[in-house]
Amino acid sequence: MKRKYMPFTYKMLIPYLILVLVTDMIIGYISYNMLVQSRTEMAESNIRTGMEQARNNIRYQMDEIQRMSDTLFGSLPFQRALQTKGEPYEIYLVMLDEIVPQITAPLKLFGNSIRLLLYTVNSDLNLVSGDDLNAPIEDSDYYILPLEEIEQSEWYRTYRNSELDNIWLQIDTDQRLGNISHIRKLVSYSDYKTVIGYVRITVPLDDLFGDFATFPVEEGIVLALVDSADPATVLYQRGEVSETQLEQDYLRLEEPIPGTEFRIQTFVPNAYLTKDTLKLQRSILTVCAISFAGMSLIGSMVARLSGRKMARIVRFVRSFQEGNFKKRIAFKGNDEFVHIADAFDVMAGNIQELIDRVYVQGIQRKQAELEALQAQINPHFLYNTLSAISSLANLGETEKVTQMVQGLSRFYRLTLNDGQAITPLRNEIRQVQTYLEIQRVKYADSFQIYIDVEEDIQDMPVMKLILQPFVENVFKHAWFGDSIAIRISAVRSGDRILFKVIDNGIGIRLDRIQSLFAPGEQTGGYGIKNVDERIKLRYGEEYGVSIASIYGGGTTVSIALPIREEAPAEGIEDN
Repeated sequence: MKRKYMPFTYKMLIPYLILVLVTDMIIGYISYNMLVQSRTEMAESNIRTGMEQARNNIRYQMDEIQRMSDTLFGSLPFQRALQTKGEPYEIYLVMLDEIVPQITAPLKLFGNSIRLLLYTVNSDLNLVSGDDLNAPIEDSDYYILPLEEIEQSEWYRTYRNSELDNIWLQIDTDQRLGNISHIRKLVSYSDYKTVIGYVRITVPLDDLFGDFATFPVEEGIVLALVDSADPATVLYQRGEVSETQLEQDYLRLEEPIPGTEFRIQTFVPNAYLTKDTLKLQRSILTVCAISFAGMSLIGSMVARLSGRKMARIVRFVRSFQEGNFKKRIAFKGNDEFVHIADAFDVMAGNIQELIDRVYVQGIQRKQAELEALQAQINPHFLYNTLSAISSLANLGETEKVTQMVQGLSRFYRLTLNDGQAITPLRNEIRQVQTYLEIQRVKYADSFQIYIDVEEDIQDMPVMKLILQPFVENVFKHAWFGDSIAIRISAVRSGDRILFKVIDNGIGIRLDRIQSLFAPGEQTGGYGIKNVDERIKLRYGEEYGVSIASIYGGGTTVSIALPIREEAPAEGIEDN
């Protein structure tokens, strides 16, 4: 059974494809990391740019609010108006002419909605309550309130007792509403020490930060405003994040606001920084797959082109192995395959020439041996028959002599077979019958013959003169008593024709059977050994003669021949 094999070119293709695959994986991995790093840096850069814009926006609006308070703080008419005492009508005119215009003017100029609260120590001034301070800032509004409203608040007591002024704080409802307030003392122009009121400008932190498009909180980004003096207190925050997440999954960025203690903090989740990595991964995988497919196609084409010559050489070697030395290979070019093919052609020619010489010599030797064996049988039988004819002639048995001569003539006409070594089975049976007719002249009715041949093998080609020697041995060595019976049969057995010559004669001892086939044996078993050697020479060692016998109980000779499709020469008709 031939073992399956993989062509060498395809064996080389496997490590090539592995190398291409590993190379693609390494390049893809490096490209992926570089793109992810680039995407992360880009996202981080966008966030930092947004933080800088938010810082500038906050700083600008804080400066605007600072200028408002500076305007009120430095206006002498405004300070005098705040300290005016008198009749209600007079106070009304002062407020109408000085205080309200000073307060409302910056509200109109500021772009966002704010609340401007004036806490005054002058109880004669008219109060303006404005919108609900507990509600979110919808529109810009102003308030004129008595100082008594905040005197009991904690933030006021802390602020009043401190030396701080002109600061930003979250007071009252600012934390809850997301606002921040600018606080400033107003002092008398006469000594610049006496406090005549407080200005509080409250602004929503959303307005301070401006556009939040740069900080998409829906994607997990958290924006916060903290005070450096108290980092644990968050003045403002958009988005939610836990402490555990801050330590593990978030990038933390900070941007200080110049001129203040405030810092903008941004927590960016890694998922946002790498949100396009899946798309990048698919793109890289697609490119690598296309690259691998392209390189595989190129490699396969190269393997096929280089493998064709190798395949032809393999086919040539196989036919060489099977004994066909006539095929030759012709390659164009001047590469290794051409040199291999030329060497094989020369070797095949030399081997073919050698085999031809050896084979022809073997056939000639084999044919000479067959002819020698054939030549040995014919004179041997002729000698015995002529001896019998001579005896009958001496006894004056002229009719019997005539019958034996006629039978001998037919026998040798069948035996010669126009010089052919192969004859149809029916002619081989006729030859035996002719021999028996000759013997019947001598022995009369002292023996019985039974011939049984299957009809479908009558025309099968067989080697001639293979049955007669065994029938002859029956008359020479097996005769026991007054009569003897002989049975001849021929049947198909698988891929063989099996002949049997059976007699009920005296039989043969086992040691004698073994000696009949022994090399150099020449006594008593000449015809048996001769037939066996002829069969083996022509058909092989698995065919030939075998003998089974019981001494005193008869002998069975079996002859095995192969069924061949070869067409023998037409046998001679027995006229």
